[in-house]
Formats: sequence, C-alpha cells, structure tokens
Amino acid sequence: MNLPDISHLADALADRRFALAAAVAALAGLVRGFSGFGSALIYIPLMAALYSPRIAAVTIVLIDFAGAAPLSLREFPKCDWRDVLPMAMATAGAIPFGAMALVLVDPVALRWFVAFLILILLVPLALGWRYHGEPKLPLTIGVGLFAGFGAGSVQIAAPPLVLYWLGATRHVATVRANFMVFLLLTDILGVLVYGWKGLLTPDGIALAVLLAAPFFIAMACGAYCFHGTSDTLYRRIAYAIIGCAAFFSLPLFDGILR
Repeated sequence: MNLPDISHLADALADRRFALAAAVAALAGLVRGFSGFGSALIYIPLMAALYSPRIAAVTIVLIDFAGAAPLSLREFPKCDWRDVLPMAMATAGAIPFGAMALVLVDPVALRWFVAFLILILLVPLALGWRYHGEPKLPLTIGVGLFAGFGAGSVQIAAPPLVLYWLGATRHVATVRANFMVFLLLTDILGVLVYGWKGLLTPDGIALAVLLAAPFFIAMACGAYCFHGTSDTLYRRIAYAIIGCAAFFSLPLFDGILR
C-alpha cells in the first residue's frame, strides 16, 4: 500500500467535486453519530455518483473506522455479544467475496444495484417489518453472510441487521450498541481485505483524509443529538435521509452531481 503525498492531497482539494463530497461526508457522519448506522447508506450512493463505487467504498471504510472507533469502544459493555460475535464471524467469511465484486463489476451497473438495493431494503425498514423471534444460529449466520457481501462490495451491511436486530423486544440503546460494535469489527476487516486486494490507492487515501474532518465533526454532533431522542423520531429521521440519498444517487442525476 502506497501512502499519499502532498500532491495527492492538493489534487483532491482542487477537484471541483470536493465541496459537494465534503457536504456528503458531513451528512453521513451526522446520521452515523445519531443512529449508530446509516453512514454508508447515505455516503456510498452519493459518492459513487460523484466519483466511483470503488472510491466511495474505500474512503468510507477508512473514515468510518477512524471516526467510529472511539465511540464504538464505549459501546462494548452495552452490546449483546451473543448476537454480535456469531454475526461478525459469518460476515468475515463473506467480505472477501464482496470485495471481488467491487473489483470486477462495471461501476455504473454497481451504482444502479446499490441505489435499488437501498431503496428496496428501506421499504420493510420504514414499514416496521422485523424479525421478532429469538436469534437462531443458522439465521444469524445467513444474515451475517449477506451483510458481509454487502460490506465487502459496497460497504452496506446495516439493513439486514436492522431487520434482524431491531425487534420489538430490543431496546434502541442495545440495538445501537450492537450496530456500532459490529460495524467497527467489519470496518477492521474491510480495511484489511481492501489492502489485500490493492484497493487502498494514494488518491483514495488522500480523499479519505480530507473528508474525515467534516465527517468527524458531524458525527460528534449526531451523537450529542441522540441523547433523549425517542425511538420513533430516531427511526423516521434516519430512514428519510437514507431514502433521499439513495434516490438522488441514481445515474439519472449525474448531470447535477458531476
């Protein structure tokens, strides 16, 4: 892995897309801090429209890992490790296959897939469909494999976890802790796999470094706003932002975003 130099940073700043990219990073960070998940659901489709799916996936995994680690470590005592560990192990087995798709699939086709995947998964989330039974190991493994492929290919692992974990019997604070710990573990795996596949390029790392500041500041604001928020408002705000981001990321709007 080659690290960026000052020229890579200067080129990224000079790119006319950078200002909009910084706004996208701030919005994604705000939702990440507020809800514990959802940053990739906003960041990936919009950044893929601005740059490419590969740049979007690489930058968000680097930014999210660096920014979420301090907050996620504090959630370790609050999460349910009986749910998190089996899910993380299954996810680890599927992430390399998702990374292969990121390398091999046509970028425009991948963007259509990402946008439609988010919009389709958002329907059961917004309607309140949940898995209300007790966690079962085979189902946990299946959800983990699906989440792992999504994480490896487009850094989208949260929706199947939401459907599985956000049942009526689970308090939102426990679910939020589960999300944050799980996503920290998948970020670590994602960085390792992307480095192994040669996806961590100097240009991508430079852009991640520059976008980290707006992401981190907004994430801190989101975490502050979470305290005292009702479960209903928590979900409605996250879903509304995610839906808008997925819709406006469709290749149909490239003339506006690029």
